[in-house]
Amino acid sequence: MAVTDFDVSNDTDRYGAVAKFFHWSIALGIFANLALGFIAAFVPTDTSGQVALKTSLFSTHKTLGIVIFALALARILWALSQPKPAPLHPERRAETLAAATVHWLLYGSLVLVPLSGWIGHAASEGFAPIWWPLGQGLPLVPKSTALAETAWAVHFVFMWVLVASVALHVAGALKHHVVDRDATLRRMWPGGTRAGHPATAHQPHALPAVLAVALWAVALGIGSMAGLFRQDAQAAEPAALDEVASDWVVQDGELAIAVIQMGDEVSGAFSDWTADIDYEPRDTPGPAGSVTVRINLGSLALGSVTDQATNPAYLAAEEYPTATFEANLVRTDDGHVAEGTLTLKGETVPVTLPFDLTLSDDTAEMSGATTLDRRNYGIGQSMEDESQVGFDVEVRVALTAERSEGGSAD
Repeated sequence: MAVTDFDVSNDTDRYGAVAKFFHWSIALGIFANLALGFIAAFVPTDTSGQVALKTSLFSTHKTLGIVIFALALARILWALSQPKPAPLHPERRAETLAAATVHWLLYGSLVLVPLSGWIGHAASEGFAPIWWPLGQGLPLVPKSTALAETAWAVHFVFMWVLVASVALHVAGALKHHVVDRDATLRRMWPGGTRAGHPATAHQPHALPAVLAVALWAVALGIGSMAGLFRQDAQAAEPAALDEVASDWVVQDGELAIAVIQMGDEVSGAFSDWTADIDYEPRDTPGPAGSVTVRINLGSLALGSVTDQATNPAYLAAEEYPTATFEANLVRTDDGHVAEGTLTLKGETVPVTLPFDLTLSDDTAEMSGATTLDRRNYGIGQSMEDESQVGFDVEVRVALTAERSEGGSAD
């Protein structure tokens, strides 16, 4: 019997208007977002236009994902408050169990897929933004490359669980409609059909939920392991630089960079660098020594864009494994500067680095910063739009050094 009135709530023999709205709007969102995600993944990044397209696609994908997440939560809450229409063939126990398990997988995947992606987004630096101010970060989710990689891997695996669940759900609906020729699909169709009898009201069982949770646990384990393997692959650095003999030996320090990408600062640091420092303290302005810094470009960690930063379009770490900063140290009226050149990616460009220096016996603490224009070194030449990747790269250095036994005295 056709439903002629506007039935908001479910009954034991049909779905109401609210359930149908959630079902078809989420279905449309899933298919659209899967297409967006796959298309975005294969868009190249050779030009600024391609980067802009890829960013827009991923931003739309993330934003729609959060909309689906909100709809899924609302749908689940609504479903928990409503009777579930009874299966039309309750005597087919295996089929009924499979259908219920797929429904649980769908419900869970509609929450877990966008949530894992949202966590990956919040933990990342250098990302395609969500299309509204809120939601770029999440409470209790730190900026962490390890967490981001794990979340993205879990998101990918959960996505395939969702795809499989949708495929099974569609196959089941078509089987009922084409083979069995019953009203299972028509009960969810706009306008609707009543089918079944209240006396056969569906009695929920725990087994389908348990099976779905078990499958999610397997998917979570696979995704977590994939994230760990990816982190191990990224952690594999090129051969470390040889130690240098220096009058001042660096005991501790950081060589960091920061760049604005998509309107947000992305920062990172090189884990392998050496400094050959020849410095003589003086109280008046004038020459005070020299320094040679060699940097292992492959040791850069720059959040979720590490691979991009070291690839041939940017630092080209395989072709140009090291950068060298050679400078004279000069005492000025109000501090110190290192005046010299930075050779990076085959280009040698003058650089001045102002720094503060504090001496205590044979221990020196230094900190300074300067700004480089990446275009001077042929870095990211295709990125002509500064709103995508900033032209300026801030270099920040801080170290503690001790005079070596062979160094000259004051």
